[in-house]
Amino acid sequence: MKSLFKQLMFAVFAFTLAGAASAQDARRGTADEAVAMVKKASAYLNDNGREKAIAAFNDPKGEFIKGDLYVFMFTFDGTALAHGQNAKMVGKNLIDLKAGEVFPIREFIKIAKSPAGTGWFGYKWPNSITKAMEEKNTYIERNGEVLIGVGTYK
Repeated sequence: MKSLFKQLMFAVFAFTLAGAASAQDARRGTADEAVAMVKKASAYLNDNGREKAIAAFNDPKGEFIKGDLYVFMFTFDGTALAHGQNAKMVGKNLIDLKAGEVFPIREFIKIAKSPAGTGWFGYKWPNSITKAMEEKNTYIERNGEVLIGVGTYK
């Protein structure tokens, strides 16, 4: 009986931890976290090279996906090299992808090619967790001949 009680208590504890972990994953990322993740991804690209970075950014269980935050990377012609939440986008030219009345990839490229090479862009986009269309602000940073971005949902 004591053994059954211990197993039951362990199961309750494990479910509590799992619930806390999924609540953390469902938490909305902040603007500061998005900027930090872009900076981390950019440093990773610089330290490890393009191929290893692409693999890391596309890894669904990797360090570049946290809740609703995920890294994406595009070339300046609009080709997705990495997309942490939608592998179907990788390898495709998405320059003409439209979100509402805007073309976000074109806007990301404009930001990356600007003198500052960094900035924010707001638009509507499907939330990767809730699947609902939501307001999103994405931080973009140029790294050589690519751009890296991470967005936050409002």
